[in-house]
Amino acid sequence: MEVLRPQLIRIGGRIYRKNPIQEQTYQHEDEDDDCYQGLVECAEESCEAYEVVQTPQGFRCTVKAPSLLYKHIVGKRGDTRKKLEVETKTSISIPKPGQEGEIVITGQHRSGVISARTRIDVLLLTFRRKQPFTHFLAFFLNEAEVQERFLKFQEEVLEKCSMDHGVDSTIFQNPKKLHLTIGMLVLLSEQEIQQTCEMLQQCKEEFIDDISGGKPLEVEMAGIEYMNDDPGMVDVLYAKVHMKDGSNRLQELVDRVLERFQASGLIVKEWNSVKLHATVMNTLFRKDPNAEGRYNLYTTDGKYIFKERESFDGRNILKLFENFCFGTLKLNSIHISQRFTVDSFGNYASCGQIDFS
Repeated sequence: MEVLRPQLIRIGGRIYRKNPIQEQTYQHEDEDDDCYQGLVECAEESCEAYEVVQTPQGFRCTVKAPSLLYKHIVGKRGDTRKKLEVETKTSISIPKPGQEGEIVITGQHRSGVISARTRIDVLLLTFRRKQPFTHFLAFFLNEAEVQERFLKFQEEVLEKCSMDHGVDSTIFQNPKKLHLTIGMLVLLSEQEIQQTCEMLQQCKEEFIDDISGGKPLEVEMAGIEYMNDDPGMVDVLYAKVHMKDGSNRLQELVDRVLERFQASGLIVKEWNSVKLHATVMNTLFRKDPNAEGRYNLYTTDGKYIFKERESFDGRNILKLFENFCFGTLKLNSIHISQRFTVDSFGNYASCGQIDFS
């Protein structure tokens, strides 16, 4: 990162510059927990969005955060919290590990309380992004016809292309888990799951019902495509999904849902549009049947991991099955599903949903 062109972070409608600060580190310890990024607020942004209450003792502000992230505000031996308190001339009270509550910031000066709150927000955002995804928003594509056609596709691919490098039965999706992902989420408490359910319900009331007309969206799952730029070394092969009537309503619906969740901070902004696809083959399945491509990069401790993968030669598959039809189906529900969790039938379990038909 260039010093003169620091990373910009958007928090609560405000933009901040994230400036690197070199901190003392301790041998055999993780640097992430011993240092934090300095923060300078852009001049054109206002701090009025923070609710700072004046008390007889000074000023007070609270921050809601899941307990799993408290340790990143405390730091090793409490160093991060102490540094925040010294630099902002505030006192920061954090609930004990495992206890849900609010982080409370108090101080004699409003500017100091705001500065502490801003830095805590950046720490929370930074370490939230390092957490593995826990949930996802999706349409399920596991109707009986589609599952049967998918198994037919798998059978024919193995029959005609099993001699191609890297092609074997282990890299095919489980037909019961076929789905169309709208966005990935990091939900670290029951309150955040409830917030997601409420946000999805708001989307239904404000625009989903208008776009769908209160009826299921009839789509066709047909044709295949690959993610990377070399058909001879493919890691992810997916089926394309489009509206039967040729309209753009499905794309409009998922893009608006993504936009709403990005604006709320529940989904980190990476794209302006959802790439509609249903994964049918993934080389990560070779060693981990529950892997989900790029969404499987961190451990539960937020540590980056490298998953070795052996690509496959997809040229013959693309040539022979370019227009393969997996069937038609009616989409009428968006689900909030927990990763790696299935129901009694082996399908992805849903912890919340909205219906629009």
